Amino acid sequence: QVQLVESGGGLVQAGGSLTLSCAASGSIFSINTMGWYRQSPGKQRELVAAITSGGGTNYGNSVKGRFTISRDNAKSTVSLQMNTLKPEDTAVYYCYVTLYGGRQPSSWGQGTQVTVSS
Repeated sequence: QVQLVESGGGLVQAGGSLTLSCAASGSIFSINTMGWYRQSPGKQRELVAAITSGGGTNYGNSVKGRFTISRDNAKSTVSLQMNTLKPEDTAVYYCYVTLYGGRQPSSWGQGTQVTVSS
C-alpha cells in the first residue's frame, strides 16, 4: 500500500502561480507513475499531469505550456508547478500513483483545493 499526502493548495488570482506537492510513503518501490487529477463541481475527474519513474511526462491539453510536473524519486515526492492560472483551473486536485504492472491509479491523496479568482 502507498499513502499520499498533498500540500500547497489555496486561493490565487488569475494569472498567478501555485505549487502543489505530494509525498508518498509505504510501498514506494512499487511506484511507477505519479501524477495529478482534478475535479470541479459538475465535471468529471480529468488528468492534469503525470510522470513516470523514468521521467516521461504527460499533460492534459488544457494545462499544456502552463503547468510543469516534476518528481524526486529519492524523496518519493511529486510536484506540480502551476503558472498563468485561470478561473477554470479551480478544482480539487488529487495526487495519485500507479504501480508497476498496473494501469489504473492504486492510491489517491485526500485532495487539495485550488481556487483561482477572476
